[in-house]
Amino acid sequence: MTTSLDHLNHCDAAAFVDTLHGIYEHSPWIPQRAAAQRPFANLTALKLALQSIVAAATQDEQLGLIRAHPELAGKAAIAGELTSESTGEQAKAGLNNCSAEEFAALQKLNAAYNGKFGFPFILAVKGPDGKGFTRQAIISTFTRRLKNQRDDELAENLRQIGRIAELRLNDLLGHTPQFGNTIMAWSETIGAWSNEENALTCAYMTDAHRNTADQLAAWMREAGMQVDIDAVGNVVGRYLSDRPDAKTLMTGSHYDTVCNGGKYDGREGILLPIAVVKYLHERGERLPFHFEIVGFSEEEGVRFKSTFLGSNAIAGRFDMALLDKVDADGVTMRDALKAAGHDTEKIASIARNPADLLGFVEVHIEQGPVLLQRNLPVGIVTSIAGSCRYLLELTGVASHSGTTPMTMRKDAAAAAAEIVLLVERRCGQASSLVGTVGQLQVPNGSVNVIPGACRLSLDIRAADDATRDAAVTDILKEIEAICARRCIEWKLDPVMKAPAAPCAPWLMRQLAAAAARAGVQPFELPSGAGHDAMAIAAITDVAMLFTRCGNGGISHNPLETMTADDAEVSAQILLDFLRHFETKT
Repeated sequence: MTTSLDHLNHCDAAAFVDTLHGIYEHSPWIPQRAAAQRPFANLTALKLALQSIVAAATQDEQLGLIRAHPELAGKAAIAGELTSESTGEQAKAGLNNCSAEEFAALQKLNAAYNGKFGFPFILAVKGPDGKGFTRQAIISTFTRRLKNQRDDELAENLRQIGRIAELRLNDLLGHTPQFGNTIMAWSETIGAWSNEENALTCAYMTDAHRNTADQLAAWMREAGMQVDIDAVGNVVGRYLSDRPDAKTLMTGSHYDTVCNGGKYDGREGILLPIAVVKYLHERGERLPFHFEIVGFSEEEGVRFKSTFLGSNAIAGRFDMALLDKVDADGVTMRDALKAAGHDTEKIASIARNPADLLGFVEVHIEQGPVLLQRNLPVGIVTSIAGSCRYLLELTGVASHSGTTPMTMRKDAAAAAAEIVLLVERRCGQASSLVGTVGQLQVPNGSVNVIPGACRLSLDIRAADDATRDAAVTDILKEIEAICARRCIEWKLDPVMKAPAAPCAPWLMRQLAAAAARAGVQPFELPSGAGHDAMAIAAITDVAMLFTRCGNGGISHNPLETMTADDAEVSAQILLDFLRHFETKT
């Protein structure tokens, strides 16, 4: 039976609680507290209000809520004692049809989880798209989460309960996230094309990359757009205004991936606006400006180790010398483009005239845990962090590990270890500052030899250049002192320096207004990851909208995920943003 938000807003408190009795398992105190917050502007506002009540509850109340939920394929399920909601959800995932082996695995996992944490394992088994996880995916998730710490699992269970409640509210109110479902389905389609089996790797100008480009172009055409694939492989769709003097508002992101990456990084920012344009086109609705979606061909740099190829071409900053770079097989970028049917002589013509542009707004999965921890589906980016990257080579003296006294060693790896901790310590001193040593090698290392050499990478990022540069100065000064004290020679090779890209306040304000109208309290956060918007910032003002990332914020990983409902909220915000867009004054 469905009801309406209007009914929930205007019925008496007892009827409100009774109507929502099945949303949170055996926990009427949640709708009881929510009743006083009525009216809710929309379904999203109701969902977030309920989740906020859970987040603000005492830990005893939270534990009671978790323990009110049944184990997956547990004793209550066997005895037929589940609520109707839980019965349907477990059946959706096929948990009522477990093989003997699957049932035994789940019973063992239930016992181990309860024994470790003191509460049952909770998972929204309908999954991110509402279609249901497979039994194997449930067992795999169960196994992975069993390795977590108790506080992390307590928080994750509450998030999963919030997701369960969200799906139940959708059913109760007859709501279907049409944009979100489309985006998730399209992500599956292009996620099937990869350079390797059992993983998603879509490298520049490979067959998988070209197939993805062709599919994006087809969806753009179906959405009523004029479409072109340009000389560097950008897929460009233009939804034309009927105004002859119209300028262009741009959006987009990249469709290449890292090796063994996720399905939503970059790609959400292409698929989501296509779905929005399709909606506008089906209703015959035009905008007072041209709306251009760019599927940037390359951002990750996997094949030719050169990032932002597509967006730099749009910005008129493509380095033609890159065409002579070779991949692991000795194929030049020039030859790869030619084999794909692209004319490198036309690359210069790709550049946009800044005078024709109104701005650029990129939608992107957060790739981090901030929104997840705050129970928010979306956030507004303040700045894209600038990065300084280096390769550091340390040279000591290799000698016998058994005969060289500890006081006489020139251990390059020990110096490297001290540097790793230095980076961690210094970069913990500012909120937007991060530092990473992602590569650490002892060339020709042996178990019985003191390391005579060590190579490591340094990646220092911050939302503003001054904070980052101050950290770099301090770190390099301390590296010099560490190496002098340990009698280690050092060599530093700069790899990259990219300035931070602040987002335009006038665009941020409009995104915030659209988020508020969607029922979401606007929340601002910096982006620690680089994005195509950084390159486009050279020619026009930019802004970014982040969509919440699941699984603890994991990205660049097959575990990267988001929900159809969060994608729906992002799409509704972008649609509202377009309809209310005001040019810079």
